[in-house]
Amino acid sequence: MNPQVGIGVDVHAFSDDPARPLAIAGLTWPGERGLAGHSDADVVAHAMCDALLTASGLGDLGSQFGTDDPAWAGASGGSLLAETAKRLRATGAQIGNVSVQLIGNKPKIGPRRDEASRTLSEAINAPVSLSATTTDGLGLTGRGEGLAAIATALVYLPLRPNPNPGGTLRMV
Repeated sequence: MNPQVGIGVDVHAFSDDPARPLAIAGLTWPGERGLAGHSDADVVAHAMCDALLTASGLGDLGSQFGTDDPAWAGASGGSLLAETAKRLRATGAQIGNVSVQLIGNKPKIGPRRDEASRTLSEAINAPVSLSATTTDGLGLTGRGEGLAAIATALVYLPLRPNPNPGGTLRMV
């Protein structure tokens, strides 16, 4: 197997709809302002999907689950992650692990970190490490306008024979 690393970033502004729930890391956060987006706007799950997809060479969240596809309207981050993992494994890829960091002032991840990591790990059937940070009042996350997340994924892709003469192995 050939190890590949992918990076994913996602950002969503807070919604103007006071009834929209906040979905972060596969969980709903009662009492917190929701994020605007086509799906549930779970920035943690979306960044993870992008990291997994780029590591495997399958594109990105938009190419796999575009906003022009009504089937994914309102979809949960957990369902997007599970489907991403399914599509990766269909190519023969294996997920090593994902590390993801939420960037924003709230919600406070610490009290639910284990629950969130477990939920994310179950969605992709691989280890997930979750952390969080603030930006000390700087930028859109610091001003409380939205949330962001950055993820790194390790994916193992099968080696395929080189279509070029010489018989060396390389990824195709």
